[in-house]
Parts: sequence; C-alpha cells; structure tokens
Amino acid sequence: MPDRPWPERAYEGALLVLTAATGAIDGVSYLALDRVFTGNMTGNVLFIGFGLVGVADIPVLNNLVALLAFMLGAVLGGRLAGPAGARARLRRRTLLMLLANTVLVLALGAAWVALGRIGTPVMVAITGLLALLLGAQAAGVKQIGIRDLSTVVVTMTMVNLSTDSRAAGGRGEAWLRRLGAIVTMGLGALAAAAVTRYLGGAYALLLAGVVMLVAVLLLGRARRLDALGVAG
Repeated sequence: MPDRPWPERAYEGALLVLTAATGAIDGVSYLALDRVFTGNMTGNVLFIGFGLVGVADIPVLNNLVALLAFMLGAVLGGRLAGPAGARARLRRRTLLMLLANTVLVLALGAAWVALGRIGTPVMVAITGLLALLLGAQAAGVKQIGIRDLSTVVVTMTMVNLSTDSRAAGGRGEAWLRRLGAIVTMGLGALAAAAVTRYLGGAYALLLAGVVMLVAVLLLGRARRLDALGVAG
C-alpha cells in the first residue's frame, strides 16, 4: 500500500474512533430504546416493512421517527458543512457541529441517568434526537472524502473489502482501513451491549459520548495537520 500523508492517516484514525462511537449508540438504541437503530438506517427500513405486515414486537413508530430524523439531520449537516475548505478538508464549522453533537449525546445520557426509567414518549424523543445527530455526523464527515469511513454503516465497506481483495482478483488496497471500520463498529456495539446489560442504557450512552469526544479531539488534530500541510 502506498504511503499516505500524515493528515490522511490522522483523519482515518479519528473516523475509526467515531465509527466505534456510532456502533455504541446503535447498540444503545437497539437494546435500550426498543429495537431501533439510530445510525444504521437499512435496519430501520427492514423493521418498518416487517412491522407494517403485523410482525410482533416491531415498533414501527420508533423506526419511522429514526428514519425521518436521520434524513433531516443529514440535510441540516450537509447545509452546514458545505464543500471542503480551502486549507483543510474538514471545515471548522463542521468540527464545531460534531463537538455540539457530542455535548448533546452526553447531555442526553446524563438526563437519562437522572430520569431513571423512561416511558415510550421519552424513548421516542431520545431516538429521534440521536438519529438526527448521527445523520448530521454522516453528512459532516463525508466532507473529508475518505472512502469506506462513513462512520454510520459498514455494508459497502464489506463489499469493497471483499471485491478489492486479492482473492477476488483485486489489489487488496485499503484493506486495513476497511477491516478497521468493521471491527471498530463491532467493538463499539459490544461495549455498549455490556454496559447496557450490567448498568443500563443511560450509562452506555454516556460511554458512547465519551468515545465521540475522543474522536472529535482527534479530528481537530487531523484538521490542524491538514491545514499546516504536514506531509509526515
């Protein structure tokens, strides 16, 4: 694999951490918010289809709210992010948006801890807010332009990993990045599942917020390197 500039590697590392945070949030939303995804919209589309034909225990409302909120978040995030900046691929305002998202995730987790058990209306509200934030996140990181690191889904990453592999006649390019995206999302979900099981969904959401904060700090560092033109 050809050597890449240091900012590129720094962006990749930060986006992998953000992918882990998304895996954790989806773990929370599925396990503690009544079988709904707030980042992986493919699952929600399927659940809505299942629910509309009467499959038991499929919350159509929750999934529909998540789907629409994610799309709205992507629209808002895309409007805010705009094209890549002149000096760095990630604009300052996009970084600030991601930081605001992180603060809101931590605030939601803290409010959930304070409330304790939550009813269906609050559950749907948290679902919608998380989906909105992840939609904005997906639109924002798209600005960086790194293939396979959308931070919210890894289906196409798996396809690209497989079809570009030497086994499929490809050159095996970017296999480490692609494998990393798959593994980090799974690890995020695993961590959230463990915390949800033993402590509760609110604490798992706080964990996801902490991971998001680390990712945003790493993105800030990558952006500085990018703006300085560090080759590495």
